[in-house]
Amino acid sequence: MNILSVTQLTEQIKQTLTNYFDEIQIQGEIGNLTNHQSGHCYFTLKDTNASIRCVLFKGIKSKLDNINLKTDMQVIVTGNLSVYESRGEYQIICSNIKEDGIGNLAIQFEKLKQKLKEKGYFESKIKKNIPKFPKKIALITSSSGAALKDMKFVANKRWNLVKFVIFDTLVQGNEAKYMIERNIKAADSMGFDIIILARGGGSIEDLWAFNEEIVIEAIYKAKTPIVSAIGHEIDTPLSDFASDLRAPTPSACMEMILPDKNEWLIKLSDLLDNINTIEYKNLIKLEEMLQSMQSKINFFKVNFQNLKYQLNSIKNNINYTMNVFINSKINIINNIKKDLNINYKNTYPSKMQNIYLLKHTLNNLFLTLLSRKSNYTQKELDYEFYIFLKNKYQKIENLKLLLEAKNPKNRCKVGYAQITINNKILSLNEVKRGDTITLSDGITSKEAKIL
Repeated sequence: MNILSVTQLTEQIKQTLTNYFDEIQIQGEIGNLTNHQSGHCYFTLKDTNASIRCVLFKGIKSKLDNINLKTDMQVIVTGNLSVYESRGEYQIICSNIKEDGIGNLAIQFEKLKQKLKEKGYFESKIKKNIPKFPKKIALITSSSGAALKDMKFVANKRWNLVKFVIFDTLVQGNEAKYMIERNIKAADSMGFDIIILARGGGSIEDLWAFNEEIVIEAIYKAKTPIVSAIGHEIDTPLSDFASDLRAPTPSACMEMILPDKNEWLIKLSDLLDNINTIEYKNLIKLEEMLQSMQSKINFFKVNFQNLKYQLNSIKNNINYTMNVFINSKINIINNIKKDLNINYKNTYPSKMQNIYLLKHTLNNLFLTLLSRKSNYTQKELDYEFYIFLKNKYQKIENLKLLLEAKNPKNRCKVGYAQITINNKILSLNEVKRGDTITLSDGITSKEAKIL
């Protein structure tokens, strides 16, 4: 077996393909369309399962003025199969292109969009609000993609207080849809404030994972707000319709969901100035109130030293008055005692004499009654004895009234007082202006001065 170099093998493959596929016609959909500044046009021709590179050179392109090539356009390409030796890739050198209706992927996109719309996945009323100040954000994207770097750069400039958790995810290919679905469900269960689906631009087939029904259903069922930041501004995968917010690019997503720290610093500065102004005005008002209260306090301020002096003076006056009052009462008691002693000495012998005479009279009466007993009936004796006792009781009452009259407490009636000067009883017309008199009701005495 001969050993071939890479160049030799490539030349043999090119010769074989060129001879076998001399001129062919291929039906497919345009993707990854690039109009080079040289005038050449590069794109891929694809269907659901495969794609092939195509080159439309400037000279041939100038003859196809009747067709305007667009991404997702369904076309029929005529050309030769060739090998690009430096890369070892095969491609079609186009000699003619004609339009063949709408692309299959575009038709599939519209059908799926209508189906999911009928399920209610795109309803605006189910959209969740995006938090104004998110603290923790899940990024479902490729950790090696440019989109992640762009988002981090913008986020750091706008609001560096947020924490990002990256879910490294395939964003292109047949397995991408399953990984995107799993990561959406995982992030939704971890209590993030926002979930972001992000990837850079690409053709419709590159972004197709974000059109898959299982991805759209995962977005619809998520309880966490989801932002779709897929491709460029012109790209609108179905995730844009199902998400709670659609961002035209990953970088724009950060500008939309994160506050601007410089703007908020200005707002906080203005707010602080307003607070300082308000507090200054409040302090002025409080100072005025304090001064007003100070004035009122000074107006009602008590001179405690003077008050103490006045209280001591009142205390001394009270003590003096009490001493005078007590002494007067002692004098009155002594006078009453003297009167009682005199009355007792004068009255007691006479009363004892009266009692002795009464006793002697009773004895005589008793003897008389005994001598007359035979001459009176029992009824008559009882009546005579009743009359005798009644007379004696009347005399005792008269003596009692006489004793009561001698009682100094009864000398003055209620509401009246006895006037004395130096313990001498006077009538009212005997008192002169300027005299100091003592008024007494037998219990209480008061000093008074005639004005």
